[in-house]
Amino acid sequence: MLASSASVRDLVTVALDAMAGAAPDRPVPPGGPAAVAAALDVDLLPDTGIGEKAALDQLTRLLVLGSVDPAHPWCAAHLHGPPLAVSAAADLVASILNPSMDSWDQAPIASELEAALTTALARLAGHTAAVMTSGGTESNLLGLLLAREAHGTVQAVCGRNAHHSIARAAWLLGLPAPLLVDCADGRMRVDHLRATLAGLDRPSVVFATAGTTDTGAIDPIADIRAAAPESWLHVDAAYGGAVLFSDRLAPLLDGVADADSVAVDLHKFGWQPIAAGVLATSRPLTALDVRADYLNPEDDTDAGLPDLLGRSLRTSRRPDAFKIAVTLRALGRRGMGALVEHCCAVAGAVADLVERHPRLELLARPELSTVVFRPVGATDDAVAAVRRRLLEDGTAVLGRATVDGRVWLKLTLLRPAATADEYAGLLDLVAS
Repeated sequence: MLASSASVRDLVTVALDAMAGAAPDRPVPPGGPAAVAAALDVDLLPDTGIGEKAALDQLTRLLVLGSVDPAHPWCAAHLHGPPLAVSAAADLVASILNPSMDSWDQAPIASELEAALTTALARLAGHTAAVMTSGGTESNLLGLLLAREAHGTVQAVCGRNAHHSIARAAWLLGLPAPLLVDCADGRMRVDHLRATLAGLDRPSVVFATAGTTDTGAIDPIADIRAAAPESWLHVDAAYGGAVLFSDRLAPLLDGVADADSVAVDLHKFGWQPIAAGVLATSRPLTALDVRADYLNPEDDTDAGLPDLLGRSLRTSRRPDAFKIAVTLRALGRRGMGALVEHCCAVAGAVADLVERHPRLELLARPELSTVVFRPVGATDDAVAAVRRRLLEDGTAVLGRATVDGRVWLKLTLLRPAATADEYAGLLDLVAS
C-alpha cells in the first residue's frame, strides 16, 4: 500500500509497539559481531511475503535488539547523537511526502523552506548563503571544490588534527595531498602554518577544525585567518558549529565569519536524524551550476521557476531542511543553545570526576563535550582491550583516540538530559 497519513498511521503503531516491546536497557547488543550476525536468521527475499505488519514487527524488533542506543548515557563513542522526538516526527512526515529536491515541480514548498532555512543558518555563521549537504565529508569536499573553481589548482593545508575527509576530497578532485601542520594541545600551530604557507608557489586552502573528532579541540580560527590572509579558509565546524546557537559559547568560534566556507553538521551536535549537514559561505556558489533540460530548462528558469540543481552536488536528495526547520521553530536559537551548553557543562563535570579518580588520568579539560581519559599506568594494548571488553559485554560504547602516540578512551557527550553522575559507574569499570 502506498504511503499516506492514513495508511502509515496503523503501521507506525505497529513499529512503535515493536520498538517498545524489544527495547533492552543497554547501550549496545552483547556478543560482538558474531552474535549480531547470528541473530539475523531471516530470509530477506522470500518467494512469498509475510505481510506488511508482520514484516515490520519482525524486522523492527531485530533492528532494535541489534542496534546501539545513542540515547543511553553509556553509548558515547562517536559524534552520533540521539535525535529529538520532534525532529524524528518531522523526518517521518518528509518520508511520507517524499519531496525530491532536484526540481521545483517535485518540491514546491520544500524548496522554499530549504532556501529560507539555509539563509538563516548562513547568517548564524556570519555568511550570506548556504546549501544542504549529507555531512562534513561532503561539506569539506564542497569547500575545496569552490576554492579550486575560484583559484585553479590549489594546495590544501590542514592540521594533523584534521578530519580524514580532507585528504579524500583532495584525491577526488585530483589535487595534491594536503600538507600537514603540527599541532599543540590538539590545535593547529599558527607559527607552523605560517612556515608552511611561506614555501608554497600556488594558491592554498587552509582547513581549520572547530571540534576535532578525537578531542573536540577548536583551532584558533581568527589567528589562522590573520596568518593566511590570501588563502581560502574553510572551517570544518561539523562538530563545534552548534555553539553558534549559544551566546555564551559562540566566542569559541571567533573568526568564523571571516572564513570563506564553513561546515556544520546538525546530526552531530544538533540532535537531528542523519543527514543534516550545511555548508555556509559568502562566496558565489556558481561552481555548482549545471543544466539538465528535464529538470531546469533555461526557459523555465527565465520564467521564474527556481533552479534547485545549483543547490547541491547531488541530484535526487531528501528534504533534510524540513526536520531542522521544525526543530528550530520549536526550540528557537536559545533553546538549541541551552542544550549545547548543557552537554558541554556535563562534559566539564565528568572531567572533574576523572581528575578526582585515583586510577584515571585526563588528557585535557574539554573544550566542547568530549572527555578523553585512560587508566593510570595502563599500556596502550590494555586501554584498547578495555574498550573492546565493554563493547563485547554490551556494557558501554566508548570511543578511542590516539593522541601524541598514546591510546586514550573517549566519551562524546551529546545526550541533552545527561547528568555527570550517570558516568561515575562507567569510570569505575574502566579503572577496574
